[in-house]
Amino acid sequence: MPDPKRLTTTVSTKGQVILPKTMRQALHWEAGMRLIVENTPEGVLLKPEPAFSETRAEDVFRRLARGGAPKSLAEMDAGILAEAKRRHAGD
Repeated sequence: MPDPKRLTTTVSTKGQVILPKTMRQALHWEAGMRLIVENTPEGVLLKPEPAFSETRAEDVFRRLARGGAPKSLAEMDAGILAEAKRRHAGD
């Protein structure tokens, strides 16, 4: 692959820029992929748009239902083992 720092492209009259195929392949960017465009002191930065919005742990855990006393680590390990055995027995 050519040096990605040396690749060039042209801005069209519609403001479109074509990213060279070698660059798209190296980054695994497919047609229709959404990108975030940021203006930085070094130039324009393109990066993939996250699939999900950013969340904080507090926001997620606050929504989980609570029922009964917290489980101990031993109880959680036993539950995981029991589920693994149940799933394996079904194969």
